[in-house]
Amino acid sequence: MQTYTPPLRDMKFVLTELHDFSRLTALDAFSEVDADLAETVLEEGGKFTSEVLLPLNMSGDREGCRLENGVVTTPHGFRDAYRQFCEGGWSALSAPPEYGGQGLPETIGMMLSEMICATNLSFGLYPGLTGGAMVALRKYGSEELKARYLPKMISGEWSGSMCLTEAHCGTDLGLLRTKAVPQEDGTYRLSGAKIFISAGEHDLSENIIHLVLARLADAPAGIKGISLFLVPKFLLRDDGTPGERNGVLCTGIEHKMGIKASATCQLAFEDAKGWLVGAPHKGMQAMFAMMNAERLGVGIQGLGIAEVAYQSAVAYAKERLQGRSLAGAKYPALPADPIVVHPDVRRMLMTMRVNAEGCRALGAWVAMTLDVAEHGAGERERRDAEDFVALMTPVVKAMFTDLGFESANLAMQTYGGHGYIADHGVEQFVRDSRIAMIYEGTNGIQALDLVGRKLPPHMGRNLRGLFHPIAAFIAENKENPLLGEMVTGLERAFGALQLATGQIAERGMKDPEEAGAAATDYLRLIGLVSLAYLWARTVAIAVPKSFAAGPDQAFYSTKIASARFFYDRVLPESASLYLKIKAGKASMMALADDAF
Repeated sequence: MQTYTPPLRDMKFVLTELHDFSRLTALDAFSEVDADLAETVLEEGGKFTSEVLLPLNMSGDREGCRLENGVVTTPHGFRDAYRQFCEGGWSALSAPPEYGGQGLPETIGMMLSEMICATNLSFGLYPGLTGGAMVALRKYGSEELKARYLPKMISGEWSGSMCLTEAHCGTDLGLLRTKAVPQEDGTYRLSGAKIFISAGEHDLSENIIHLVLARLADAPAGIKGISLFLVPKFLLRDDGTPGERNGVLCTGIEHKMGIKASATCQLAFEDAKGWLVGAPHKGMQAMFAMMNAERLGVGIQGLGIAEVAYQSAVAYAKERLQGRSLAGAKYPALPADPIVVHPDVRRMLMTMRVNAEGCRALGAWVAMTLDVAEHGAGERERRDAEDFVALMTPVVKAMFTDLGFESANLAMQTYGGHGYIADHGVEQFVRDSRIAMIYEGTNGIQALDLVGRKLPPHMGRNLRGLFHPIAAFIAENKENPLLGEMVTGLERAFGALQLATGQIAERGMKDPEEAGAAATDYLRLIGLVSLAYLWARTVAIAVPKSFAAGPDQAFYSTKIASARFFYDRVLPESASLYLKIKAGKASMMALADDAF
């Protein structure tokens, strides 16, 4: 069965030992936040997600959403869960206080998001899309729009969606056809059709605030001619309450492989009334604010699935009796040993474990830096933080979702035939996690974004926030006996990353296809080296504490063993990645189009 206990001890370790939580509490915005408060919030979030959301995960998947006469009904129990979610203040957790939010760090918000995604990914998409819409509105909306819409979105009374994709254009948004016509009162009338709109129509909130990309009649061609508009499902009365229905209609919901309790909608805009967000023809700027927030959020979806898949596989492996240990019976009183004794099962469990714990450590690093980018006191501090977040956003989105899907598949393999059938709910993890590698920009697009947009600017300045601390750690710990051969392994992998970076920069300037051919492997390499750095730091912290008697001794000993597995069994992939990058594009591009 789907098994989940919130990993609060590991979250606490990541927040207060691996990373410096006081870095956040030193910021004026979080001066009233401390580690105890963060721990309490996460404990309560863990109760809500495990007790309210997890029991709805399998039933929501089986029931799915229904569309009747343009109205989407979510599965049984979702409306009540959403009400509890809002009443508990979870929708307002990291939102700005000036609009009714609690103003807690995004770092805590991302850890809550991990627990939501682990227990019910479909449910998490509804508030998740609202969060992305709020980011764009807060950064680019007029004061009037922000005052009118943000408080209700933060409270969860109203939700949000992002309406970007059209049937003929996904990544290439310059091809979109939705039109916006200015009106004398300063509003616009939008006409067009959008597809793949998560949370585009549902019965959880009393209004849905759509952020819609469209083109004005005088717009330049391509992406430089796109504008962003706010289009509510219901127009507001003078007192700010929802009134008449706007010209937005759900014409269909997608029948999908997974996330079936999430309404993925086709929307028709028929002379719908909207308001411009930001400047005309500058919609891509606002869109990327939404997309970057969502890409980090999608990465956390992969982490959540990795964690619940691991826990579910462990529970089964300890119960399922099958065969005897190769070393002789480990449980002679039983008719067979539980499969957890077998090396190949251990390989799968350990891979899932290090996937989840490594991504949690890296995700928290990026989230903390995002908080500094938003609230840091100095311009240089904020700029450096923005550089690091820009570099790591495609890595988090792509690698976390790759590893989440890998973990879901390993969990199903651990269950064997019982994993392939629906009874245990493990095959749902595979189906649900697969979309995360596709939406908000496919993982191939993330890799192109990394090598094409994030490496070149300012002579590679974005790399400093990652490369400098890794280099410093290696220099400081070469003779550290606590780390054994790990520093050597990190140094080799980091050296491969540095060489690959130089080769991509040199070849890419001469031939962009060379950079494109290396992109996916390079993203994986930079992700693996980032994880290796954090695992090495984990060991440096854990080894001294593993000798101290107490309830945490086993926790630190387990951390050390997990780090060794990562270095022995996962990090060696960095060598093959470098060789593939070094090989260049020749064999990849050799065939003519008609040879396929």
